Amino acid sequence: MKLENKVALITGGGTGVGKSTAFLFAQEGAKVVITGRREEILQEASDEAKTKNLYIDYLVNDVAKEEDCKAAIDFTINKYGRIDILFNNAGVLYKEITHETTTEQWLNTFNVNVRGMFLMSKFIIPYMLQQSYGVIVNNSSILGLKASPGFAAYNSSKGAVNQLTRSMALEYADKGIRVNALCLGTVYTPLVDDMFEQWGDKKEAEDRYISVHPIGRLAQPEEAAHAVLFLCDDNVSFMTGTMLSVDGGLSAK
Repeated sequence: MKLENKVALITGGGTGVGKSTAFLFAQEGAKVVITGRREEILQEASDEAKTKNLYIDYLVNDVAKEEDCKAAIDFTINKYGRIDILFNNAGVLYKEITHETTTEQWLNTFNVNVRGMFLMSKFIIPYMLQQSYGVIVNNSSILGLKASPGFAAYNSSKGAVNQLTRSMALEYADKGIRVNALCLGTVYTPLVDDMFEQWGDKKEAEDRYISVHPIGRLAQPEEAAHAVLFLCDDNVSFMTGTMLSVDGGLSAK
């Protein structure tokens, strides 16, 4: 029970890595709140958790909206009195090269992938400062460390996430708050599934992405969740400001 009596807030927690992390955290003893834009998805996750004798709260919420970010923190604090862990997981991805990226796609990417992380962190940090304790994990990407053609907005946003992570880690390192980023390779999630659909030939896209990972496969959401748990474990309390690559060897190429 690595997270016994801890309170965790997870954005984009209804599917993929967020959902798997929510389930794992609950199994490890945490009180978990997940947020997302679609109530039916959040409800399904909560109901599934109950079948596993786990309890997960949810709140319909859009991290692109400042008032929603504040509401998520208020909801969790009002219910549990504290927040120990924030997993900034919500994200969007568009497969477009630079000159074909619409202004709307660019703005939405940064509103969700960067601004949302900033706002959630901004509103939660004062409570963590009061506790002299907190762990923030930002879901970045291997594409925050190295670029891939065809993902101009996404590449840029994840580079910004890594710099935001470093900034926060330095600002709060001596105040009991650790901040790290998770730089994943390709994981089987609805986001990646949508990206494969955008490719035109889904099977060709999947095969291509498998081929660039030295490990010879893509990751499962549960594997990513265990990496998030590792970053939140008090046994690695000396780790902050790290971009943890969990990418099947991709960044080693």
